[in-house]
Amino acid sequence: MSDRSREAWRFIVLLGLVSLMADVTYESARSLIGPYLAMLGASAALVGALGGVGELLSYGLRPLSGYLADRLRRPWGLTFAGYAMSVLAVPLLALTRAWPAAALLVLLERLGKAIRTPARDTMLSHAAQEVGPGKGFGLHEALDQIGAVGGPLLMALILQLSGRYDLAFGVLALPALITLAFLIAARALYPVPQRLEAIVDNPKGAIPAGIAHPRFRRYLVFVAFSVAGLVHFQLLSFHLKRSGLLPDPAIPALFAAAMLVDAAAGLAFGALYDRLGLGVLIGIPLFSALAAPLVFSGYALLLLLGMALWGAVIGGQETIMRAAIPSLVAREERGTAYGIFNGIYGLAWFLGSAAMGAIYELSLGGVIAFALLMEGIAVAAFLGLRREAA
Repeated sequence: MSDRSREAWRFIVLLGLVSLMADVTYESARSLIGPYLAMLGASAALVGALGGVGELLSYGLRPLSGYLADRLRRPWGLTFAGYAMSVLAVPLLALTRAWPAAALLVLLERLGKAIRTPARDTMLSHAAQEVGPGKGFGLHEALDQIGAVGGPLLMALILQLSGRYDLAFGVLALPALITLAFLIAARALYPVPQRLEAIVDNPKGAIPAGIAHPRFRRYLVFVAFSVAGLVHFQLLSFHLKRSGLLPDPAIPALFAAAMLVDAAAGLAFGALYDRLGLGVLIGIPLFSALAAPLVFSGYALLLLLGMALWGAVIGGQETIMRAAIPSLVAREERGTAYGIFNGIYGLAWFLGSAAMGAIYELSLGGVIAFALLMEGIAVAAFLGLRREAA
């Protein structure tokens, strides 16, 4: 292994630890914010609207923050600002005594995620290109998911022992500060992450073009329909509660198990991507299409199999969908490309979930049919992308 590769791995691990501790912080808060707002007197309609506005901020502003990352050439500044805003907003929830203040902090956390994500992914891509984009993004996602699973479990333990939301949020000041400490270390050791990537004309077998190139637009179509066809866990958990297939405590446990599959699948998808290239992406819509009828089958064993596939799809979306970007756009446009990618991802996730929610009230079979239609279009878009690349 070359010195450049060793340094690239260290940088990926450092950013992975940043994401791990950040996820402990804000995923813990997201697991509690609904009941906490209810305790402060917020209505169900307000909680739902807040969730929607938060996701709109988180995804809708990413194209702008990605553009700024390319224009300003200061990815560390945007990354620091975003992480600081997110992780410091969370422990401040311990001091709130009214829902408007808590709601403002929730929105600040989502805004921070919008600011940092394209810049962070751009820096991560430089290191990942050196060691293999699939493996690099796969390791980052695996570390990220450790925090996403561990944080809510920690909150459950604290609430079980104390019953105090203020204590639970206050404890999150520790992982918040550790997040910033890891970030400071990464910035000190690797002030110019671009140097971790050797300049090549043809990264991983594809010639980068630009964000205006038809190939990148076709890729975004593939992403949009693939994401729109994946059943949102909120709808699935609602269905499981209504159907009585699982007891209430088993539903969050099922989600945690799916997140563990996510972490493992991200590593596997990443390794395959580095060996086989863009062709591995076809697994995402195929797995998603298989998952839809299984999770709504009404049988516990089929539900478990479907959730394993569902977790694998999330792992693929979070790793190889991001890893593919440098092979499609020029190095100088990666920040903008990641911003557009994230914006399309969030919009498709919202529209697909809203459509499935509306269809669910009419027909469960209609939800499955909608998912299969979306994934079928995604497969067609992918085949077109492959023909163009060939």
